[in-house]
Amino acid sequence: MKPRRSQNELIRLSMQSGMMLAEANMVIAMRMFGMAGMWNTHPGETNRMVQEKTDAAMASGAAMAKAMVAGKSPAAVALAGLRPVRAKTRANAARLSKRGPGMPD
Repeated sequence: MKPRRSQNELIRLSMQSGMMLAEANMVIAMRMFGMAGMWNTHPGETNRMVQEKTDAAMASGAAMAKAMVAGKSPAAVALAGLRPVRAKTRANAARLSKRGPGMPD
């Protein structure tokens, strides 16, 4: 592998990790406000947040295993594992932000 490609993978991994962390913080805040009755969340949100973590972890592990078997670099393996988690946090942030502050359904 060329050093340039490895550097680009590390930069991309860093950016994607940062975005996932920012989105996760927003989701956590909106869900906490929802539990306190200050954010309009669906009644099943608590169950959803538990189930989605196991789903994302399984998808992440499968993606990382596939990347390792394919002989990808460590950064590419980590990025493959981050993709399902990032997709979930991005979707949650968008979904919860649309509901906005207010009383639950």
